[in-house]
Amino acid sequence: MTPGAQVEAAIGLLADIDKGMAPADDLVAEWFRRHRFAGSSDRAAISQHIYAVLRHRAQLDWWIERTGGGLPADARRRMLTALALIETWKASEIRDACDGDRFRPAALSDDENAMVSSLAGRDLEHKEMPPHVRGNYPEWLGPHLAASLGKDLARETEALNGEATLDLRANTLKGDRGKARIALQSAGVEAEMTALSPLGLRLKERVPLGTLPAFRDGLIEVQDEGSQVAALLADARPGMRVIDFCAGAGGKTLALAASMNNRGHLIASDISARRLERATERLRRAGASIVQRLPLSGARDKWVKRHKASFDRVFVDAPCTGTGTWRRNPDAKWRLKPEDLTELTALQADILDSAARLVKPGGRLVYATCSLLREEDEQQVETFLAAHADFALLPAWKVWRDALGGKPPEKGAMLRLTPARHGTDGFFVAVLERKAVAPDTPPQG
Repeated sequence: MTPGAQVEAAIGLLADIDKGMAPADDLVAEWFRRHRFAGSSDRAAISQHIYAVLRHRAQLDWWIERTGGGLPADARRRMLTALALIETWKASEIRDACDGDRFRPAALSDDENAMVSSLAGRDLEHKEMPPHVRGNYPEWLGPHLAASLGKDLARETEALNGEATLDLRANTLKGDRGKARIALQSAGVEAEMTALSPLGLRLKERVPLGTLPAFRDGLIEVQDEGSQVAALLADARPGMRVIDFCAGAGGKTLALAASMNNRGHLIASDISARRLERATERLRRAGASIVQRLPLSGARDKWVKRHKASFDRVFVDAPCTGTGTWRRNPDAKWRLKPEDLTELTALQADILDSAARLVKPGGRLVYATCSLLREEDEQQVETFLAAHADFALLPAWKVWRDALGGKPPEKGAMLRLTPARHGTDGFFVAVLERKAVAPDTPPQG
C-alpha cells in the first residue's frame, strides 16, 4: 500500500470508530481480516495513524479550531493534523499523499491546505491549552479525575496517553515464571520479570503470540500486571469454593484457577452467556478443569439467593468506566458521558450488595475495578460498609503480604495501581471480610 492508501484506510476506520458501533481494536482487527493484502508494515502504519488520533484527539481538535478556518473536527481533519503535529510529516508530504488518486484521500481543500501549512513544524503541546486538552480527556471528567489523582493528575493522564505494555502471566498449572521465561527465550522472545506480580513477564517488543509454543500450550496468558495483582489479592486457595461474579471472557477466572491449583470449586458467572462461551478455548488451553460457567439473568438472579453464604471468596471485577485502561482503549474515553458514570455507580452498588449474599462467615468479598475514579472505587466501598455492618475492610497491605509476599507498593487500606506510579493499567482493589458472627446476633443453641 502507498502512504496515501494507508492514510485513507486510517481515515475510514476513524470515521467508523467515531460512530461508536464497536471498540477500536475490534474494528481495526476486522478490517485487517477483510483486507488480507495489507502486509505487516501496512498494518503497523495504519494502526499508528489511528492510535495517534485517538490518544491525542483533544489536542488535535484544539489545533483544528485554531487553524482550520472554521472546518469541523472530523476523522479526516484529525488525521491531517496528526500527520503534521505527531508524525511530523511535511506539508508537501501530506499534499502528495492526499492527491485524490485511487485508494488515496481526496485532494486538500484550500482551508485544509492552509491548515496543514500552518501546522507543519509546530509542537503538539501549546501553553494556552487548558488541562483537559493537554491531558486528552473529556472536559466533564476533569473534576472527577482531579479528585482522585490530585497533584498527579497531569503525570497520570500523560501516562494514560502512552502505549500499554504487553504483560504475560505464567500459568502455574503448567509451570512457573522461570520456565515460561526460558520457553520464550527459546522462541527468540525477550521478557523481563514484572516488579509487582510474582507471576508476570513483560515483553520488550510485541510479537504474534499465537505462533509461540508457550502460548499454544497454555504456559502463558496475556494479562496486565495490575490485573494479575487484583486476582492474587483474592488469596484463593486449593479446596475453596470461589466465584468470579463478573467473569466476562475469563481472564481473572484463569488466574483464580491457577491460585487454587485446580482443586476446589470455581464458578465463572456473567450476565453474558456469549462472553462466557468465549472463555471455553482459554480454559481448555490453560488446563483449568475446575471451572463451571454460569450465565446469570442479572445481579439479582434467583441463583444467588439459593446459594447465599456458601463461598469462601467472591470476586467482583465490576463493570466500570474503564478510565484505568485508556492506554489500551483510548477510544473509550471519547464515548463516556456523565450519565454513564451515574448508571455505572448505581450498577456497581447493586452488584456488590447482591454478591455479598454469597459470602460465608469468615469469607471474603473482593471488589476490583479498572477505574481511577473515587466514585467507583473508595466511595463505593465506603457506602457498602456503611450499609453492611457484618463486613469489615481488611488492610490491602496485609492481604498483599499474606497472598503475594514481599513489600506492597503502598501501605493503604485499599490498593490503587496507576500507569505513572506503577507501570500498570489503573486498578483498584478492596478486600472485605464477612465477620464470623454478625453483630447483635445471639449465639445459637
